[in-house]
Amino acid sequence: QVQLVESGGGSVQAGGSLRLSCTASKDTTGTYCMGWFRQAPGKEREWVATLDREGGTTYADSVKGRFTASKDNVKNTLYLQMNSLKPEDTAMYTCAARLWFCGDLSRDYTYWGQGTQVTVSS
Repeated sequence: QVQLVESGGGSVQAGGSLRLSCTASKDTTGTYCMGWFRQAPGKEREWVATLDREGGTTYADSVKGRFTASKDNVKNTLYLQMNSLKPEDTAMYTCAARLWFCGDLSRDYTYWGQGTQVTVSS
């Protein structure tokens, strides 16, 4: 089974930055499509970004220009650099993996980490 472990969350002021990491089990990031999702209390899970096997990325409109997803297939680690953070970015951030195709629907992802909390104060 694919194992995913997020880290790097914390509390920051609006306008600040954080870099999240997702460490995956062997050969995962070069084999699967990887995704970042987030969920705030009382809200539905929201798609943030995807990374295909070749490293191509797509982003939700709400984070375009502020967040950058990347990965290192040797380290089997996924990253999410978050800049210009806003209070509405406050959420539990989770990485996920799926086979064959990339997409923005959480139901299509097979493997999930437990998440790392990001809190942005005004």
